[in-house]
Amino acid sequence: MKAHRAQLKALKKQLEPKAPAVLPSAPAPVPEPDFAALHADVRPLKDSQRAYPARPAPPHWPRRAGTEPSSGALPDAAIVQQMSGWLDRGDEPDTHLASGVARATLKRLVAGHFPVVATLDLHGMDRYAAHGALALFLHRARSRGACVRVVHGMGYGSRGEPVLPRMVRRWLACHPHVLAFTPAPAASGGQGALLVLLRRAAPPSTDYA
Repeated sequence: MKAHRAQLKALKKQLEPKAPAVLPSAPAPVPEPDFAALHADVRPLKDSQRAYPARPAPPHWPRRAGTEPSSGALPDAAIVQQMSGWLDRGDEPDTHLASGVARATLKRLVAGHFPVVATLDLHGMDRYAAHGALALFLHRARSRGACVRVVHGMGYGSRGEPVLPRMVRRWLACHPHVLAFTPAPAASGGQGALLVLLRRAAPPSTDYA
């Protein structure tokens, strides 16, 4: 009987309703910091009036073959700057033929085979103005035709030895796009002018792929 009573007590305890489990309460939210109070003592720095130097221009890299820009792609200042790097030679020949160009080309130029498409008159210019004017003229004339006329005069107005005729010949002999030059016929200036044969500029690409 005692054994049965013990079993009954155990069953009654199992049948008794259990108290619900108490879940832990959620933590209290952390208040946001008061940034205005934290930075109340911050003061702006005074203007130092410091002048920062300009960044240097990137180095010039030579263009690859076949990537020459069209005649209107370069600004005037860049063209003059490019021409200022030509080497000066000690001689000023009356005629000139670039390396690799057939001698028959010079004979055709002397004979007037090539029509003149543009003329540049350098009268009244000093060497610096003539240098820039010639650079821009040759750059733009390449898109118009092959032969141009450059009038430099005889130098009678110079003090001492004429300078411009020698320098024009020197510049043209070093120009990368001058194939040949020769004194102009008497009716077109004679020894005071030159007929210059230019390498034609490549036409602008029409490939819009």
